[in-house]
Amino acid sequence: MGEGVVVTVLCVGSGLFFVALILLAKAVKLLYQYERGVVFTLGKFSGTREPGLTFLIPFIQSMRRVDMRIKTADIPRQEVMTKDNIPMLVNAVVYFKVVNPEDVIIKIEDYVFAVRQYTQAALRDVIGNSEMDFVLTEREQIAESIKEIVDSETSGWGVDVESIKIQEVELPAEMKRAMAKQAEAERERRAMIINSQGELSASENLRQAAEELAKSSGALHLRTLQTIRDIAADPSEKIILFVPSDLAGMANAVIKKKE
Repeated sequence: MGEGVVVTVLCVGSGLFFVALILLAKAVKLLYQYERGVVFTLGKFSGTREPGLTFLIPFIQSMRRVDMRIKTADIPRQEVMTKDNIPMLVNAVVYFKVVNPEDVIIKIEDYVFAVRQYTQAALRDVIGNSEMDFVLTEREQIAESIKEIVDSETSGWGVDVESIKIQEVELPAEMKRAMAKQAEAERERRAMIINSQGELSASENLRQAAEELAKSSGALHLRTLQTIRDIAADPSEKIILFVPSDLAGMANAVIKKKE
């Protein structure tokens, strides 16, 4: 009889020991530095636990972990019609983080999915109210406008939007060809303007040079001789007929003598 009692006591003690271990495992929780714990007591919110070891009352209290690190959500490529009726494919990425753990658990079911969907809708609204040229040249301003719209809504969910980046904007093939022709025409226009400005500057310099040469009677002769010397430097065969530059003056002088 004594041995049976001892065995029974040992069995009961072992059982209590295992139950205590199970209760201890349920009572002791470990939170990492980037986590926060939202605690519920009998289904009611009772506080937020900080990182480190924390203790719960088994079967009475429960805890939901919340990651406080910055998250990234891709906005899938979608076709958006601009204000000037140009279809374009746009995709983006949104960076956000949790700032109020209890709100993201209590106020919204899946805050990551909600942020992604709300950003997608805001992207459509902002680009739909903008013209194509503005979307292509002012991506940062477009992204900032989307961020303001999304952040104003998600702040009530306990989420802060860090930034939104528009990754890619793709235009239809025919629009790309039209823009390429426009760019080519613009480059030709600039080239013609530069060429005409060069010709104008050259003509102005020639005019000034002619005025300077006209001030001296021997300057034009020297210039002619210099030109002949430059031509003679070429080894190719040439026939040079030198006509005095003041031939008209000489003819007038001869006519006056005959008279």
